[in-house]
Amino acid sequence: MKATDEIKKEFLDAEPTEELIKTNDIKKGDIFVETNGWFGEMIDNMKGNIRLANIHGLFTEMGSVYAWDIAQVCKNGKIYDVELTPKQEKDKERCSLFGNIW
Repeated sequence: MKATDEIKKEFLDAEPTEELIKTNDIKKGDIFVETNGWFGEMIDNMKGNIRLANIHGLFTEMGSVYAWDIAQVCKNGKIYDVELTPKQEKDKERCSLFGNIW
């Protein structure tokens, strides 16, 4: 697990790009920023709506992250905006009806 300062430095040193990345293309070790501004490091190679990550917020903790809560990804020295699949868009809308209670 990388330290919070390392995560932030790696992300801030990366070059922004206009390209989009799908959440299913995010792999173990990729750095990301959530929609709430917290940094994270992906620790699984799974696909789908829920991913496992180390989150660097008020505390550093490991937990589940919804795919639609990932705003930008740092991969190979570039920063990509995230593009959701049509199914993820639909699931995001369905989840918002319940206020993300689960």
